[in-house]
Amino acid sequence: MSYRTPIVRHGVPAALVLYWRRVKAETTAPLGRHQRFKTSPRASAFRDRFFPEATAADWNDWRWQLRNRIRDLDGLVRVLRVSDDERAAILRHTGSLPVGISPYYASLLDSVNASQPLRRTVVMVTDEYLTTPGEADDPLDEDRDSPVPGLVHRYPDRVLLLVTGTCPVYCRYCTRSRMVGSPNGEYRFDISQWERAIDYIASTPAVRDVLISGGDPLILSDDRIEWLLSRLRKIKHVEFLRIGSKVPATLPQRITPALVKMLKRYHPLFMSIHFIHPDELTPEVAQACGRLADAGLPLGSQTVLLSGINDDVPTLKRLFQGLLRLRVKPYYLYQCDPVTGSSHFRVPVAKGLRLMEGLRGHTSGYAVPTFVVDAPSGGGKIPLHSDTYIGREGDDLLLKNYQGKVFRYLDPLPVVPPEA
Repeated sequence: MSYRTPIVRHGVPAALVLYWRRVKAETTAPLGRHQRFKTSPRASAFRDRFFPEATAADWNDWRWQLRNRIRDLDGLVRVLRVSDDERAAILRHTGSLPVGISPYYASLLDSVNASQPLRRTVVMVTDEYLTTPGEADDPLDEDRDSPVPGLVHRYPDRVLLLVTGTCPVYCRYCTRSRMVGSPNGEYRFDISQWERAIDYIASTPAVRDVLISGGDPLILSDDRIEWLLSRLRKIKHVEFLRIGSKVPATLPQRITPALVKMLKRYHPLFMSIHFIHPDELTPEVAQACGRLADAGLPLGSQTVLLSGINDDVPTLKRLFQGLLRLRVKPYYLYQCDPVTGSSHFRVPVAKGLRLMEGLRGHTSGYAVPTFVVDAPSGGGKIPLHSDTYIGREGDDLLLKNYQGKVFRYLDPLPVVPPEA
């Protein structure tokens, strides 16, 4: 779609014509689900500049946001001053985890500063093509613990159900970068696969907890989400349902009254939301979280510790205290998984432990999450504190998981340059 307009049309400046069209559309449209969602001044200014033909109803329609995602270099150049490094990385890319940024989330990015925290998490850089020791495409061995396609059964009483390979925004440190954003790739997601996974859950009485994830399950239509929830809720031994999503942060317009009305029919239903920086806590996100909380969904956050993005106490404190104000409990702070090409994001575990010390006692206990590492080779989540940190052998941390098993986690010590 072209956004160029003639300067004058029938003697009237085109900008004025466009302005009055939008005013008419936005003031005469019925007060449907989109008009009730308020837009922040920053997002409105971004829409005016880069999507001038979009009405407020368009902007607040989550499907419009998905259709108009920024997917390539041309799209990025239109809204950002792309650095040479970003340009080189994007032109080199093939396969999964492509560029993918919703217009809403793009409005949060600094158009000039390539080092801005949010921008670094969603725009490629050439460091992604550097593979370091200990990294793997599937570092958690999820595929090994998959009894049927799209299902991971690692812990005794709970499973991870992967229902889509699509997200509104692709995070550059994604643990499942091997499978997301690649419609013609190895991983497929469809109803028949869902049915096989649900049949496995139904035939496995030990499973009482199902986490629905992806990709991002909230990009599915309401009827497909309800199909999944209704089928799972019919299984008597399934007591507890969870949805793992970043949509409330990256596409808050998706949290419509119709969606939350449907979700509240399937309690107990919890939601784990992925937040990484206080700049994500916008008025739109506050509305989305408010709708979910008002529908009775307990909300928890899962944050990945990322170098140069949120690896300091003031940033984490602002994020976690801000989440509490939105009725979201900071739940996990993850050590960044050693997925291929992610070394530039990882923070030394020792620093993460110091950050936790800087939070405990200095803010509300509710604002302090559990710092965990997801152990490589399928060891599961291991809380990082004195009882689980055994010690070091060279560059390896020795960590003890919930079963008492010891795992190695590659965590090279910083190289100290020799004194001159």
